[in-house]
Amino acid sequence: MNATVRWVRGGGLSTLVLLIPLLLAFGYFAWFPIGRAVVMSFQETNLVDAPAWIGLDNFTKVLSDPLFWTSIRNTVYFTVLALIFGYPVPLALAVLMREFRRFTGLMSVLAYLPVVVPPVVAVLLWRFFYDASSTGVFNTVLGWFGLGPFPWIQDASMAMPSLVLQATWANAGATVIIYLAALTSVRTELYDAAEVDGAGVWRKVWHVTLPQLRNILLITLILQVIATFQVFTEPFLMTGGGPNNATTTILLQIYNYAFRFGDYGAATALSLLLALFLAVMSALYFRATRSWSTS
Repeated sequence: MNATVRWVRGGGLSTLVLLIPLLLAFGYFAWFPIGRAVVMSFQETNLVDAPAWIGLDNFTKVLSDPLFWTSIRNTVYFTVLALIFGYPVPLALAVLMREFRRFTGLMSVLAYLPVVVPPVVAVLLWRFFYDASSTGVFNTVLGWFGLGPFPWIQDASMAMPSLVLQATWANAGATVIIYLAALTSVRTELYDAAEVDGAGVWRKVWHVTLPQLRNILLITLILQVIATFQVFTEPFLMTGGGPNNATTTILLQIYNYAFRFGDYGAATALSLLLALFLAVMSALYFRATRSWSTS
């Protein structure tokens, strides 16, 4: 019996027959749009008239646009702030929930509740909270302590931190659940041994929790960087890129190219530049952290 016959009798042929429709559907809805975007990046097109091949002109236009560097600077600023505030917060909440096991269920629901709120609803709600007048929700609360009023999203220096605050509130809950699930795999005897040695909460977190969650922390870090580099909903709905382009991000600039200016070639060119950067950054990140994740 040759290898082909054994492969057929072992179910290989039936598996291939069932797999082909899935591969075709995935290719059509995933890889075909990517390939089409690559082609469009070298064309001048409005999706109505016949496209014209213009080579690298779209990339030249994007790179020479003054808002290109502004959008990069704003996106990096958002990412850095999101990592400073948004990355440790879910871990701290998960560790806190684990320490107070009696209320873990209730706190998990409260932490995940913002994720359930539709993103558009959440952003518009926070936009209402960020009313710069003294009667705004946040300014009213801060006024009780003699603070404010603050301009929030109406001020160029405060707009981006305000967006980060909202994004952290909206997205931290999902990561909290991931960390809580990961914490269940940490052996309790490690914590018991640390307590016997007189370790407090902070020492248990530093010497037990963080080393045991190392792989999860590395994965969530790169996922958060990729997600924050693609921030769109918050600046689009809350500030529209203002004031004075202080919150214009890369994805918002892509949207402007496509749907404000009708320049789909430039939009896809900038999209490809972003995708290429994230792919290279991710490859370098995993290469640099390979020894940490396997040790």
